[in-house]
Amino acid sequence: MTILPSAVEAIGETPLVELSRIAKGLGGRLLAKLEYLNPGHSKKDRIARQIVEDAEEDGNLRPGQTVVELTSGNTGTGLAIVCAVKHYPFVAVMSKGNSPERARMMRALGAEVVLVDQLPDSEPGQVSGGDLELVEQTAQQIARERGAFRADQFRHRGNFRAHYLHTGPEILRQAGGRIDAFCDFAGTGGTFAGCAAAFKENNPAIQCFIVEPAGPRHRIQGGGYSMAELPLVNRDHVDGSITIGDEEAILAARRLAREEGIFAGFSSGANVAASLRLLPGRTVVTLINDSGMKYLSTDLWE
Repeated sequence: MTILPSAVEAIGETPLVELSRIAKGLGGRLLAKLEYLNPGHSKKDRIARQIVEDAEEDGNLRPGQTVVELTSGNTGTGLAIVCAVKHYPFVAVMSKGNSPERARMMRALGAEVVLVDQLPDSEPGQVSGGDLELVEQTAQQIARERGAFRADQFRHRGNFRAHYLHTGPEILRQAGGRIDAFCDFAGTGGTFAGCAAAFKENNPAIQCFIVEPAGPRHRIQGGGYSMAELPLVNRDHVDGSITIGDEEAILAARRLAREEGIFAGFSSGANVAASLRLLPGRTVVTLINDSGMKYLSTDLWE
């Protein structure tokens, strides 16, 4: 085993496992990339590293400059890790509607966490696009006031590049190129965009589906915001979308834990539920986006 110089170098190269128990009797194969095994327990560690390293290389991030970003918690955790190792002050701006475990984790990693009130008609655990717009406004204000580098995950190409250069090629190598379909729950759309581009370049016949929540009021944290129409996504790479309701996502996440020993969050449940719809006669790959430990205060584990 190689000794790594820091936790940043431990990001990526996560395992790809077959969910043979959940998929039993359905035909085909269901493969899951265990992104919750990254140091910050989510796939967002990848984009945190790529955005910071790209900004360092192009000169947009100066030594010691403050980094600011809006987050539902996962990107913020990844940035807290990367910024701690690289000595950048980091400010995470998050809606109060997200689970409190995330804010506690970011603070433990040295981040300053600014929590933004939800809209009057919003419910805790259901962060709407309107709630996220309030977070965006606060992030912009803090970035201006502090002369900070804005990570801007919804638009920064590092988000796409992290998955185009690494996640997608890792999956292709691990699966021996034998993939028929891919799906992922869209937050910023960066994971879908990067992986889909890598897959389509390797084999245009691989079908790629965006997973979406059912309706604007949902409990699947970290996505479904329709923010800026997901500018990172190439619509030519979208073969369709699959809508998953809260209860279907929750049931799949609980099955992951009880049948596969994989303790994951809401969006991972949505991914597995969507994959099961695609499954008969296909090899389907999806991502386990983050850890169930980030949702212990929610009704996911009641």
